[in-house]
Order: sequence, then structure tokens, then C-alpha cells
Amino acid sequence: MHVDVDELYQKAIDWMISNGPRIVFAFIILFVGFWVIKMIKKWLHNLLKKKDVHSSLAPFIQSLIISSLHILLLLLVMQLLGIQMTLFAAGLASFGVAIGLALSGTLQNFAGGVLILLLKPFKVGDNIVAQGQDGIVQSIQIFFTVITTFDNKTVIIPNSKLSNEIIVNMSQQGKRRLDLQMKFPYTSDVNTVQDVINNAVKDSTDILPDPKPRTGVFSLDIDGYVVIVELWVNALSYYEVKNAVQERILKHLKEASVK
Repeated sequence: MHVDVDELYQKAIDWMISNGPRIVFAFIILFVGFWVIKMIKKWLHNLLKKKDVHSSLAPFIQSLIISSLHILLLLLVMQLLGIQMTLFAAGLASFGVAIGLALSGTLQNFAGGVLILLLKPFKVGDNIVAQGQDGIVQSIQIFFTVITTFDNKTVIIPNSKLSNEIIVNMSQQGKRRLDLQMKFPYTSDVNTVQDVINNAVKDSTDILPDPKPRTGVFSLDIDGYVVIVELWVNALSYYEVKNAVQERILKHLKEASVK
């Protein structure tokens, strides 16, 4: 079979004349785009560091944004080169739907983790009550949060639960009110009882002076009256102070022969 070299050469020249500028422009856009994305990556890193974004979230945000920019750049270059995107786009959309359905629960946990790390309703070291668990936050991950309860159990809670339901942060304000209720028979003089309790509280160095402790009669029952003591303590030492104060009050009541 005879091949006309001149004809092939002419076709190649014609193709280069008609498509060459578009190809050159596409590659220029590609190289410039990579340079711009590199600058954006550096700027984004500094911005996230300046905003004090959580260390578990910052790398993911940066990776997600930079990867998305790379994909958009490649799609733009392919469009400039005249590559048909219809089939590719349809396949990508179908793949995205399938992945979304398969990972719906995981994606909910991920979204919850992002919200927690951005909005910061609690932080590592806080005492929180959530999902029936009361403990100290040990770590906040993208998909789950780990807390240690006061009886030393490790509890892993999915972030979707924490972001959609009630969380009680016991330590965010720095201090908590400790309420103690004690019942006495009507034969016990209420003024003597309050004086003994106030003296016991006065000797406590682990109680905050402001707001001041308060003692009063909480309720009157058939078989006696209930005295309530309201104290303010450091949030993270709540249970230790509670035990110590109760022991101190009982000791003073015994010494005063209050029954």
C-alpha cells in the first residue's frame, strides 16, 4: 500500500495550525494553575494556623480544598483540549451517589466531627455529660470522641450523636454549684444545725469564696426538715470536694452531738 508522505505531512501541519494554539494555551493554564494552587496551599496553611483550627481538622480542610482545586483545574484543561466530559461527569456522579449511600452513617459522623472541631462546644479536658455518660474528654477525632468516665471506663461516642443531641458541658464556666441536702428530726434545733454546718464549710479551703456559701431549710417533711447547703467549687474537682465536704460536715455534726 502506497503512503503519500506529503499528504500526511500536510494533514499534520493543518492539525497543528488548527489545534496547536489551543493545546499550548491549555498547558499554560495547567502550569499557571499548579503555581496558583501552590500559593493558595501556603496561604491556607497560614490562615488555618492563625485561626487556631484544631490539629485533627486543619490537614483535612487543606487537603480537601487543594484536591478540589486540582480536580477543577484538570477538568478545565480537559475542556480546553476538547475532550468530551459528558460520560466522565455521568460516571463521576454515579460513583458519588453510590459512595454516599454506602457511607451515609460515616459521613454523618464526619460532618458532626467537623462541626464540633469548628464550633468547639467542648474541648479536650472538659467534663461533659452526653449520651448518658459523664466523664472527661480525652480526644476529639474526625469520626468520634473519646471520654473517660469517673469510674475509669473509656467511652467512644460517634460525633453524629454529639452534634445532634444535647451536651452538658460541666466545666466550661470554670466552676459548679455543689448542693448538699441533709435531713434532721424536728427535735434538732435548726439554728444549731446551721451554725455547725457553716463552721464546717468555713474550714473548707477547697470551696470558692465567691459566690458565698448559703445554708437554709429546703423543705419540711412529716418526720423532719431538710437543710440544703449551696457551695461553689472548681468544676473539675467537683466530686473530690463533694466527698471531702460531706465528711467534714458529718464530723462537725458528730462533735456537736447533733442527731
